Amino acid sequence: MNSLLETIDVKRSFVMGSRTLEVLRGVSLGVAEGESLAISGMSGAGKSTLLHVMGGLDRPTAGRVLYRGRDLYAAGDRERSAVRAQKIGFVFQAYHLLPELTVLENVLLPGLSAHGAFLRGSRLRERAAMLLGRVGLSERALHRPNELSGGEQQRVAIARALMNDPELVLADEPTGNLDSRTGEDVLHYLFELAREEGLTLVMVTHNETVAARCGRHIELRDGRPVA
Repeated sequence: MNSLLETIDVKRSFVMGSRTLEVLRGVSLGVAEGESLAISGMSGAGKSTLLHVMGGLDRPTAGRVLYRGRDLYAAGDRERSAVRAQKIGFVFQAYHLLPELTVLENVLLPGLSAHGAFLRGSRLRERAAMLLGRVGLSERALHRPNELSGGEQQRVAIARALMNDPELVLADEPTGNLDSRTGEDVLHYLFELAREEGLTLVMVTHNETVAARCGRHIELRDGRPVA
């Protein structure tokens, strides 16, 4: 398998007073370009920690994370930040929308981090508006996040994750704060956009029904993959 992303014996521990908490205990896996992978497990199994390590947000205590064969954490901070900004989109359980910005501005925000963004402002705004249309929220573009339902906020978060045309989307419990019907709507948009854009999708979930929608499924137990 030609992996877009690969973890090699990744470990992550946290020092808590006199104790060391081992969250990841040696995780090796590959994610092929274009596939959808679910990572499931009980609360505390290390799912979110693994996703953050995979996305360049949290340095592992040991092991390697390779993105297109390059060690993400051996690279300098600037290179790792560039990979995060340009190649990886994140969807979080808690949405993380900025309340002072409009829905359109929230989607647009990641695009402003790219070099020359000021000169491409009109094109970036067009892309943000297009993505809002793709998740069925064109009419909400000038609203604030607190004027939206939870499901609508998560759809905005999906559009924001795709703003920079990433190769990989990492979704952390994207339906965790939603009822089953709203969650189904969110998953529809997430999988449909991933398919249409040719994205690689890695999704953390504790819901086995949600996990079954992905092409491949790995369970974490006590910080290690068991399937």
